[in-house]
Amino acid sequence: MAQATRHVQCLSGPRAGRVVWRPCSPLCSPSALCLPVNLFYTPRMLALAAMLVAAPLFIALYAYAGYPLILCIVAGVRPRRSSARDSAEWPSVTVTVPVYNALSSIGATLEALLQLDYPRDRFQILVISDASTDGTDDVVRRFADRGVELLRLPERRGKTAAENAALAASHGEILVNVDSTILVPAESLKRLVRVFDDPTIGVASGRDVSVGDADNQGTLAESRYVGYEMWVRDLETRVGSIVGASGCFYGSRRHVHGRPLPIGLSWDFAAALVARMQGYRSVSVPSAVCIVPRSAHIRTELSRKARTMARGLNTLFYHRALMNPLRYGGFAFMLISHKLLRWLPYLLAPIAYLALCMLAVESASARVLLATLSAGVLAGIAGIRRRDSTVARPLALAGFIVAVFSAGFLAWCAAIRQTQMAIWEPTPRPEAQT
Repeated sequence: MAQATRHVQCLSGPRAGRVVWRPCSPLCSPSALCLPVNLFYTPRMLALAAMLVAAPLFIALYAYAGYPLILCIVAGVRPRRSSARDSAEWPSVTVTVPVYNALSSIGATLEALLQLDYPRDRFQILVISDASTDGTDDVVRRFADRGVELLRLPERRGKTAAENAALAASHGEILVNVDSTILVPAESLKRLVRVFDDPTIGVASGRDVSVGDADNQGTLAESRYVGYEMWVRDLETRVGSIVGASGCFYGSRRHVHGRPLPIGLSWDFAAALVARMQGYRSVSVPSAVCIVPRSAHIRTELSRKARTMARGLNTLFYHRALMNPLRYGGFAFMLISHKLLRWLPYLLAPIAYLALCMLAVESASARVLLATLSAGVLAGIAGIRRRDSTVARPLALAGFIVAVFSAGFLAWCAAIRQTQMAIWEPTPRPEAQT
């Protein structure tokens, strides 16, 4: 056994059980039995490992760069839609505010909503309390003499259940959902509602503007991502329709919400999908701004993103028929590109990491890449664990990336296990300011 294969495993002798990477070690006894273990390192297996490493990279490159490029090209050659003529009357509107234990923010939110520029006789504010326990309901009741209505649910069932319950208590032709931790400037409501003069529009999404401490590098990346997402939605609007609305501030025609949604799903995503099935398109309204304070810590964003993506995946699979391009054409293409392919790399990332470990056995460049990636992951974990806002920019960026991928993978696990993340915790945010 003087000339053994390159990868062998000693079954006896001083190195029994160890992998030997050269011709069989002399430390193995002459009678040692050595079996080849290079079955996993055939050219075919190495090629498969390389494909697994490359898959999430190429999918993400398409979803985040290739897809917007296609939208830019299509939007450039497609004539802009003419705006519908402004009608003389404003439609009746119900602003719904689902809350759970929002004592620290609900007062300021309601004060801002009461300052909205909209005809008072066609305007209803409805707060739906998901069995809050911290005094939120008492704060809302103080606004009763100013026209604010409270609908308290007897038991906590989650945000979607609260939004389902709002339909029976609302009076408006247009339902506008507002998050309890954001600020809507006075002119934004009219700008959002005005687009419904176009009878082809079923859902209108406001423009999120993420604000916060400019020195907090930990969540500054989130603000830039929000800006990117708003840009993509503007492109989709020019092409035809967005595939999901902003949960912080969006409006829809009343009959879009005609049927209750399963409580494990998300209405802000589902509204655009239901509207498409009813023959409507959904649009982004850049002038309908809402101010969204950034979370102070990356760890908070991780929890929020995991919950949001898990509910988004459940919503996507529930309405999976809309991904059929033979029936829904361009909308199916946009839904797959914007949602499914943007989320898929999070599921494939751990598999790609294991495949890279396999390639590192044979390739020096793979070992360098593995070491660099592992160092980045460790730096990201350190960034997430830091609770102060003075994290260095490279550490903060690594923390944001690791948090996003961790949240995405956890979301896929929840979706695959069919875990219903119906109950939500309000995301702690600083007070919104213009």
